[in-house]
Amino acid sequence: MKINIKKLSEISGYSIATVSNALNKKRGVNAETAKKIICLAEQYGYVTENKIDNICLVAYRDSGRVLSNSPFFATLMESVENESRRNGFGTKLVNLYRQSPDYEQEIVRILEDTSSAILLVGSELSAIEARRFQNSGSPLVLLDCSFSQPAFQAVLMENEESVYQMACYLIELGHKKIGYLRGNVRTQNFKKRYRGYQRAMLDHNLPIDSSFIMDMPISINEAYESFASVLESQMKLPTAFMADNDMIALGTMQALQEKGVGVPDDISLTGFDDISFSEVITPGLTTVRVLKKELGQAAVRRLIDLINEPHQAKSCIQVYNELIKRGSVAAPHK
Repeated sequence: MKINIKKLSEISGYSIATVSNALNKKRGVNAETAKKIICLAEQYGYVTENKIDNICLVAYRDSGRVLSNSPFFATLMESVENESRRNGFGTKLVNLYRQSPDYEQEIVRILEDTSSAILLVGSELSAIEARRFQNSGSPLVLLDCSFSQPAFQAVLMENEESVYQMACYLIELGHKKIGYLRGNVRTQNFKKRYRGYQRAMLDHNLPIDSSFIMDMPISINEAYESFASVLESQMKLPTAFMADNDMIALGTMQALQEKGVGVPDDISLTGFDDISFSEVITPGLTTVRVLKKELGQAAVRRLIDLINEPHQAKSCIQVYNELIKRGSVAAPHK
């Protein structure tokens, strides 16, 4: 009878990852264990020669709010599909929800599929959950996140330095009181962006006023409602706000304009991502442009490198962004 890799794992008593590594002659399995697994595979009719012909794009969601509320993923998916097709690979999309009742089984199914290499979009991934993928039998690249422990092959956007440069731009224009609108889902990316803001303020000996640091929802409508409440409180505002993403910035801009607060005449405003709407609104949003197409291409190419040459040192590829200056920023009133 023919069996799958999960059944072979049960029969042999070894994990799916160990069985897969042994069948694919990868390092990390001692010779005696590998020989035992291969003998069992032959005995039960398991086909040991597996050809990777698909790239499985796994969209990991924890809260679900980051990917669901961002145009980022749709553009990234298109880029991954195009680059995979150009290199002769099919593409499969798997939505992986940590809160789903079949979460554990879905991880097993992903890791068991030795016909697919894995691109794991980890925008919402924690180091604890990442460990479940550490011993994948198939080539795997983390996309949009990285960890030192556990270490993975990774491709991600640059975050901290981009925000640092944006803050320096505001400071060069004369802004000294700069607030920060933080996404209320504290992803790796958002944490790094906030560090860029903090570093710029400290490097220029400017105070970070805690009353100007606000946690905001990460959708436009909810950010609008949240900042409208801030304006109703009539609290003192800085001369500029930086936001973790464009959607927070755009919701904030709408609330400011409805209350008669001029952007940038009264308050300058910046975002991050450069979603399409940021260019067409008035004033256009000053932001950080993430090169999403190039990010997807780099991830697919890294994964293909691993398919062709699996035993490579762990490395992290970082795609740099562009500062886009538009009308939402001006020098503060003297």
